[in-house]
Amino acid sequence: MHPSVESLLSPRLFLNPELAGEHLYFVSDLSGRMSLYRICRGGSVPEPLIPGGIALANPKLVGGELFSVFPDLDEILVMIDDDGDENYQPHIVPLAGGIPEPMLGDRFAGQQVNLLWSHRNRHLAAFNIDPRVSPEHGSYVADLSTGDLLDLGTSIYGNYVAGFNDDLTSIVLVDGYSAADTVLYLWEKATGQRRLLAGTPIEQRSADTPVPPAGFGACFFRGDRGILTETTLFDDRGGCCWISIGEGVEVVPITIGGTIHRGAGEFTTLEHLDGDRFLIGYNIGGCSWAYEAIFDESALHLEAGTVLWGEGPLHDGVAAHSSYDRDQDIFAVAFSTATSPVQLFTIEGRERCVVQHTNERILGLSSELLSTGEDASYTSHDGLHISARLYLPPEPLGFKGPRPIAYYIHGGPQSQERPDFTWFSMPLIQYLTLRGFAVFVPNVRGSQGYGLSYMKQVDHDWGGKDRLDHIAAVEHLKNDARVDTSRMGVLGRSYGGYMTLELAGRHPDLWSAAIDMFGPYDLLTFVESLPETWKTYFYMTIGHPERDHDFLVERSPKTYLGDLACPMLVIQGRNDPRVVVGESDQLVDDLRAHGKEIEYLVFDDEGHDMVKRENKLRAYEAIADFLTKHLRP
Repeated sequence: MHPSVESLLSPRLFLNPELAGEHLYFVSDLSGRMSLYRICRGGSVPEPLIPGGIALANPKLVGGELFSVFPDLDEILVMIDDDGDENYQPHIVPLAGGIPEPMLGDRFAGQQVNLLWSHRNRHLAAFNIDPRVSPEHGSYVADLSTGDLLDLGTSIYGNYVAGFNDDLTSIVLVDGYSAADTVLYLWEKATGQRRLLAGTPIEQRSADTPVPPAGFGACFFRGDRGILTETTLFDDRGGCCWISIGEGVEVVPITIGGTIHRGAGEFTTLEHLDGDRFLIGYNIGGCSWAYEAIFDESALHLEAGTVLWGEGPLHDGVAAHSSYDRDQDIFAVAFSTATSPVQLFTIEGRERCVVQHTNERILGLSSELLSTGEDASYTSHDGLHISARLYLPPEPLGFKGPRPIAYYIHGGPQSQERPDFTWFSMPLIQYLTLRGFAVFVPNVRGSQGYGLSYMKQVDHDWGGKDRLDHIAAVEHLKNDARVDTSRMGVLGRSYGGYMTLELAGRHPDLWSAAIDMFGPYDLLTFVESLPETWKTYFYMTIGHPERDHDFLVERSPKTYLGDLACPMLVIQGRNDPRVVVGESDQLVDDLRAHGKEIEYLVFDDEGHDMVKRENKLRAYEAIADFLTKHLRP
């Protein structure tokens, strides 16, 4: 009798905490689907704030904030879609809960509205509009106290709001061409137009003069003197810079001191707290670190002080989301590790005491039965160091002999497998080790967390060197007597699903089973089925269906899956706007026509994820049972 997947899903998700007054607001799947709740800071039964029939999206897939609390207005702004179609619409809910009312009526019906950021004290919200049927992104700043919308224009490259000055007469907009390749513009109320602030627009580039990706992010005005922002211009692993906005724009690096973390990673976060105080964040070896820092403008220096998470009670894990209540000087954070479910914490007082507000547990399993994982990094085909982890069944489970391998590939590709219990993969990894599998999770080139040059190597090379990194990993695993590479199954979601299909078709001798979760099958039809606003990006990072036709055919799993030699399970959400159900339908139809052994599982009420508990249960069981059947642990 194997352990029940119910144990791994017994802890509920608690995400996106936001403190306002005496209440802590958050998103949770307490009812079996994502919804909005609040509790009293001193402890109380969670109060539902929206009707139970509404399923909110996974916050990790939302381009910005899922909700924001405006206590002065007695309102909550919450973004709602329709069962995973990602056409988010802003709704207003009373602070104590109620029936969501559309904030903008049907003005943007059928379009995706993203809440990029909000400013509680000024009652402001910045929106980016993805019309789906046109390549032009539009941006607005809304004043929730008056209902006014400030139109900031459009761009096929994003036009995202990155920051604003005190009186909204100057607003920074960012265009993005590919991951971290960004350009800043300054929109000015006096002209109603934007002008170039920093970076080189794509129209001004030539093939003879490469432009380093700037990696500009959130921008913070310092009066009329300049802007503090994130960048990769001066450090491949990220940092900050100062952009003067007076006579003659100048971009200079900001030095950062006082950090105590060790190991390789990236600068990830710059958030303004109050005055000269900022939060700075890092991803170090997949784990989250954050500090309070003081900005010395005269020296152009950020000095890190108190560690908020990364050591002490909040260590060796991931801060899924954090917020700061300026009025009470309190941080709220959702934090989890590879073996502990996500909990809500506040960090309070001058001593920055960590206060835990939830106590979610994995029911029926002792901690000694969970796998912490171990470093399994290796050298790839061209000498590149690849970070990876291997999760083995703990000894108390009693499994004997070399373990069959579940080879798990993350999505993105600009993502990273991290010790994060809030994400789909970590409970699944733990469940598979409980069922007797070794789970190998590589972060091959294209992954974030290892520097910009590492991440950018996947651009216009899907199925190239990234695929060869996986082949090198298999050779690496052959040297580990604890695992059995003759019993190996490959699985992944989204881009990880694409790579699963590539590996199963191009290297069929390696696999005894394959599981594709909403992965692109034919890159030509995949790119053409994307929303119009997404095509600009994917034409540059994957390929253009006309100019790069032969290349996309060569890199499509469809070209090779006639050689598939193992059974395959395909999982798909019917409402997926990213990898539409037609991709998986065609994959299944083609392979069955060739006599392949295919199982197909479609969730009618999901999109590019599984947010409903009953669907997760069914998917986890289907995955584990399929691998058990074909790998025989």
